[in-house]
Amino acid sequence: MKSGHKVGQLREWETGFFPQFWAMRKYTFLLVWSLVSLMTYGQVLTGADRLNRYLPLLSGKRVGVFANQTSLVGKTHLVDTLIALGVEVKVIFGPEHGFRGKADAGEKVGNAIDEKTGIPVVSLYGAKRRPDKADLSEVDVMLFDIQDVGVRFYTFISSLEEYIQSAIEFQKPLILLDRPNPNGHYVDGPVLDTRYRSFVGRQPIPIVYGLTLGEYAGMLIGENWLNKSDPKSETKPKPKADSKTEVHPDTEEQNVELAIVSKIDLTKKNANARFGGTYLDDRNELPTLTDNQFQLLVITCAKYDHRTKYVLPVKPSPNLPNIQSIYLYPSTCLFEGTVLSEGRGTDKPFQVFGHPDLPKTLYAFTPNPNEGAKNSKHYGKKCYGWNLSGTPEQVHAQVNNRIQLKWIIQAYQQFPKKDSFFIIPKSAKMEESFFTKLAGNNELWQQIKQGKSEAQIRASWKPKLDEFKAIRSRYLLYPDFK
Repeated sequence: MKSGHKVGQLREWETGFFPQFWAMRKYTFLLVWSLVSLMTYGQVLTGADRLNRYLPLLSGKRVGVFANQTSLVGKTHLVDTLIALGVEVKVIFGPEHGFRGKADAGEKVGNAIDEKTGIPVVSLYGAKRRPDKADLSEVDVMLFDIQDVGVRFYTFISSLEEYIQSAIEFQKPLILLDRPNPNGHYVDGPVLDTRYRSFVGRQPIPIVYGLTLGEYAGMLIGENWLNKSDPKSETKPKPKADSKTEVHPDTEEQNVELAIVSKIDLTKKNANARFGGTYLDDRNELPTLTDNQFQLLVITCAKYDHRTKYVLPVKPSPNLPNIQSIYLYPSTCLFEGTVLSEGRGTDKPFQVFGHPDLPKTLYAFTPNPNEGAKNSKHYGKKCYGWNLSGTPEQVHAQVNNRIQLKWIIQAYQQFPKKDSFFIIPKSAKMEESFFTKLAGNNELWQQIKQGKSEAQIRASWKPKLDEFKAIRSRYLLYPDFK
């Protein structure tokens, strides 16, 4: 088993007889990449694209990378790029759907050796959810680069939280390569009631929270939300007896240190959080990473703000194949907590939904097993329901920058067996149902059954949603959509 891969060690002539050639090759690549970046004027540059910002921080370091198929530098995978530039990647961490992004939704993924690079891949969506001491024993710097879609129940934000917790527990610097949020142009939905915390919703945020992962990481730390995790989560970090880390007397949380590359000074954001380190503007020189000390460095996107309509170059997971599914996902994913098909097993997941018992005058489709959706509801059966598909512009207009409740309300009203519309858990307690976890509260399913209008339901969200928006404003790294 290979424990890591360092291209600079592969050929003696590159590092022995001609070390200058090897260095020149690396920096020639960076020069060329910078020129390419300049040619993309008007286009968004992700944090990963900005190699000149973070590559110097990795020089001479052993790196652990949390990544999946979306982790691209241009059209090349981040891991391949780092290896080609002589960075020593010791271990890869993979989220839900796996490092290569081919596993089914919710499918437990095991550890493996990446066939392409020979690097060990540790699954953080299998036996454990966060790196342990052994996983990080040969890692100097932790790197995170995964494309999010800005929806609370999309599990990558929970994985990010666990990754940060490990960095804190084992005192490792962490570099987060930020990426645009394709749903970052609005904020909406019920704010999660933390009594119903799970891996598909941990923190008191709405379904659509309007932050990049770099911004969300700042919120996790600034609001002292870390360590308030899923009861089923593995090994929560505990402060060491000789640690200098302060412990909040009420919550027993660690008030951790943060160093963030941004355009704002986070020291002014939250008087309750203790931030250490240096706060830098992207135009200033980057800090030197300190070994055996937690630091969070966010490499921001260029040419991005929250009004940007960003179309992902690679599908973030098997059942979000295009921007249409991504736009509709915040609204139609609620059908996962019902007996209706949400379109898995079709070419339009989250764009169509229905059930065999709905009126046959509605749109008809038949879901069947496919990659990323090997098991789901009503396979091989003709379902009747709704088709929301269209061009990206048409779908974006349908969503209209809000959670659209009308679709699930209409489906419930037309469903003949209303007592079985919501999937009831084995405990028979709806507060433990998957729908409750998705909604983040135990009220939404009741409001729908009671015949509440969309306007009435939305009004019940407003107080907590307004509170969240005020919190959110403190952690923005990019101009907002308003």
